Amino acid sequence: MGGIGIWQLVIIAVIVVLLFGTKKLRNLGGDLGSAVKGFKSAIGEEKEQAEKNSAEKTSDTLADNSTTSAEDVNKAATKAKETDQA
Repeated sequence: MGGIGIWQLVIIAVIVVLLFGTKKLRNLGGDLGSAVKGFKSAIGEEKEQAEKNSAEKTSDTLADNSTTSAEDVNKAATKAKETDQA
């Protein structure tokens, strides 16, 4: 009770085909399919761009850290020389 049976679905499908025609329904299905395909590709491109940005930020951070470490080593060496000279 309250559920839609197979016969109700068949009647609805026949009415829709009579109202719109098979050619319009075929075109509508194709348009809907291409829209879904475009949406999926846009989502995929967005994820790729986010991953690329994340990788760039990580490499930039690592490069900054290595530069900072080299500067720290140079400062420590300079302080050690100053201490030895004093």
